[in-house]
Amino acid sequence: MATERQLAASTQNQAFSAILFLYQKVLEIELPKVQFLRAQRPDRLTVVLSIAEVRSILDGIVGTHRLLVELLYGSGLRILECCRLRVKDVDFDRHQIMVRDGKGEKDRVVPLPA
Repeated sequence: MATERQLAASTQNQAFSAILFLYQKVLEIELPKVQFLRAQRPDRLTVVLSIAEVRSILDGIVGTHRLLVELLYGSGLRILECCRLRVKDVDFDRHQIMVRDGKGEKDRVVPLPA
């Protein structure tokens, strides 16, 4: 599955578990003790940009798009939340943004970046 179809590790492991369940629980056939090679998920390093890298990205963006990117970066908004943002959701007195119908259809308050 990995070499021919290039499936993800979780897909391969789920298929293996399904076959194992079929033989053991449904067909009640005891499989011989064979070592199966389980698919391994690749190690992923988290990517954190330095302050200089963020500044260089922001310097390449102008206008309304820059404001959107600064809001995404400074307040932790998701892209769709930022696109749905309304003027009445920004509270300059309390320095906060009201996010409506965010992930999981929940409302939340995030800080308004300086």
